[in-house]
Amino acid sequence: MQRPHSPTLRRRRLSAELKRARSEANLTTTQVVKKLKWAAGKLSKIENAETQTVKATDLDKMMDLYQVTDPAKREALHALAKDAKVRGWWSKYREVFGPQSLPDFEAEASTIRTFESSVIPGLLQTPEYTSALLQGGRFTEPEAISRRVDARVERRQILTRFSPVRLRVVMDEAALRRPMGSSETMAEQMNHLLYMAKLPNVDVQVLPFSAGSHAALVASFSILEFPEPSDLPIVFIETATGGLFLEDVEEVEQHSVTFSDAQGSALSTTQSAKFIADVLKPLESE
Repeated sequence: MQRPHSPTLRRRRLSAELKRARSEANLTTTQVVKKLKWAAGKLSKIENAETQTVKATDLDKMMDLYQVTDPAKREALHALAKDAKVRGWWSKYREVFGPQSLPDFEAEASTIRTFESSVIPGLLQTPEYTSALLQGGRFTEPEAISRRVDARVERRQILTRFSPVRLRVVMDEAALRRPMGSSETMAEQMNHLLYMAKLPNVDVQVLPFSAGSHAALVASFSILEFPEPSDLPIVFIETATGGLFLEDVEEVEQHSVTFSDAQGSALSTTQSAKFIADVLKPLESE
């Protein structure tokens, strides 16, 4: 079974390789544009991964100019350009995820570290919990909510596929205490959390109210890491209009430190499972 890949990551990797090849050829962007007789904006979009398609002929022209002669290297760059055009399953939910979608990066992530302050993380939600959560906002047509629920359910497949992503979650106690829908919905959600926490690739830690002040008293965030060393980690922060991606090395490092501090303040995975089980007991008796 082939591991899903991220078109966006392949596009970013291609742009990085082409910039490196241009630098090694001691060529400036101005010189390249002049020699290839391109508009300045065309090269800029390619090198900044802002264009989804790099034509094979254009790629050959760049490699010829940069004196990339190794057949294996040329084939690899053409493969990256081809993969960058492939649409993932999330493209059919464009109205849900937006143009730059989180699942695009999740598809190829090796590890995801998530801190959640008020709700169960999306990758660990049951469909019923997600539906109740979405119904708590502004009035939305049932069809639109159903689409968002379906999209979130498909996202969860990265946890159970062949070669699954490693998920590390720290969630505030408030995420467990905030009722979403009926007691049955919350009981099912707690049972699902306990089930997922048993998977070897999933760690769930609860940060109890008793911990008091802690480093993660900020917006919820996720840190995504990738198997290729050239694909640097990114931070995703969910917003009211979709989400914000942070790629600056210092910002990613700061969020990484914050997550580690939150982990240190949280209960262990074993203690957290017991904590969740204690939250579940009164829900099952209602």
